[in-house]
Amino acid sequence: MWNMQRALVFLVATAPFVLACGATFPVPTQRMADAQSAERSATELGAPAVPQAQLMLKLAQEQIAQAQRAIADGDNKRADALLIRANADAEFAIALAREKNAQVENQRAIADSSAQKTTNVGQGAVK
Repeated sequence: MWNMQRALVFLVATAPFVLACGATFPVPTQRMADAQSAERSATELGAPAVPQAQLMLKLAQEQIAQAQRAIADGDNKRADALLIRANADAEFAIALAREKNAQVENQRAIADSSAQKTTNVGQGAVK
């Protein structure tokens, strides 16, 4: 019984400190800036034109909006977690957009190379 009373006193005494620590989680301003920057980069790199990248970009945008609401509600810890996910999703959208751009450039280079070979063969036949 004595141990139970001590445990109860300990919980009652420490509860305000535990709650205070949770309430003082700082506003994740840097994470917000990072997530918004990644979102802009994905958009500029053409993520909206790549179906998978478009989906990841949309998820990032929704998470940023949820994080903004969480910050307004004072839930900075939740906002921080949402912004970590938003940044990751936006970075994935960037990678997918870059991959698509690289594929397009590769196809363009192959087409140019084929056209050049055809031109060179045609010029050799004329001589």
